[in-house]
Amino acid sequence: MNGRLVVGGVPVESLAARHGTPLVVFDEEDLRLRCRAAIAAFGPDQVTYASKAFLCRAMARLVTEEGLLLDVASGGELQVALDAGVPASRIVVHGNNKSRDELATAMTVGVRHLVVDNFDEIERIEKLGADGLGPVAVQLRISPGVGVGGHHAIRTGQLDSKFGFPLVDGIAEAAVEAVRASGTMLWHGLHAHSGSQVLDVGQLTDFARATAAFAVATHAPALTLGGGLGIAYVATDSPADFDAWHAALAAGAQSAGWHRPFVVEPGRAIVGPAALTLYTVGAIKEIPGVRRYLAVDGGMSDHPRPAMYGSKYEAFLPRACDDARHEPYRIVGKHCESGDIVVDEAWLPAGLQVGDVIAVPVTGAYGYSMASNYNRLTRPEVVFVRDGQTRVVLRRETTADLARLDMDEQFAPRTR
Repeated sequence: MNGRLVVGGVPVESLAARHGTPLVVFDEEDLRLRCRAAIAAFGPDQVTYASKAFLCRAMARLVTEEGLLLDVASGGELQVALDAGVPASRIVVHGNNKSRDELATAMTVGVRHLVVDNFDEIERIEKLGADGLGPVAVQLRISPGVGVGGHHAIRTGQLDSKFGFPLVDGIAEAAVEAVRASGTMLWHGLHAHSGSQVLDVGQLTDFARATAAFAVATHAPALTLGGGLGIAYVATDSPADFDAWHAALAAGAQSAGWHRPFVVEPGRAIVGPAALTLYTVGAIKEIPGVRRYLAVDGGMSDHPRPAMYGSKYEAFLPRACDDARHEPYRIVGKHCESGDIVVDEAWLPAGLQVGDVIAVPVTGAYGYSMASNYNRLTRPEVVFVRDGQTRVVLRRETTADLARLDMDEQFAPRTR
């Protein structure tokens, strides 16, 4: 609108003025359209939202309203989903080291199924069954030996993985037999996950083939092929859509003899492109012949992926979206780390000033959910916008919130 950035019918500069920065802004209609596109590609009850990408009560309710199932990976995520009113029968529980209490809660409320990761977990479930809990549906997570993804830290399907029962030495087969023989666990099928931020979905065909082959061999009643669909963080990224993702997985599964539907678990592909983060410029420093630094009021505490994975992003000046972006900057945060980089190489218009609001798009996934209080910075506010209206879904933390956990207990004075 007149060269100024508008999201959901709301000028983002007005959002920054009203709510402060850093501020995470989600386009609610975009979120809903992505949910619908996933269901259109895979079918009803075949799409589970991976809540680790971003979760709050409003998000849990939104995906449920749009017909997605919801997966959680901890007792805390489970509680948020339940507090949001998500029926337990729509919740899947993940995790490679679920505690006894987490398992007991999941079994008590009656979740859709547990994704069982190892033999120690099987033993814990059996003990809970002996204590009177259950029965509970389970899917067994396997590691099929095929891992793909944008960074080694987010590849999960390879043999050397902390996740799942490997398809070697009869280990996965033994897990299947343990579930079949159980009076507490009801076998609900198999689960696998290849890795994350996959731009070339053709890489997933071998993964789907290996996983489906084991499902066919063991007569699995259902199959989940995880998430992993990548998104465009920068202009040179060319991600696939949900239809192409389905086609690649289906080609692999069908070549192994699996001709039934399968479930997928997108997270990043639902929330990532639907949000941007607003920052305020606090300092601009030029080192002649080297580079220009632009420091903003957030950083690796609310935007950790560049520091963790070397992830690339772009940036825009919301007051001048139509202007040519010819000026290079390294956008950095305010933390006491040289690696506190928001955008490694951002091209922005001329005339940038201290006090300007900067927008970093595609920040909906794994920004807030991985946020920290490093240097005792507070977590940002998160808003949903739609049809010119704004609602706060996560309020900004305050220093009082930080102090609330600080007990400051003292030892008794020493006696001499």
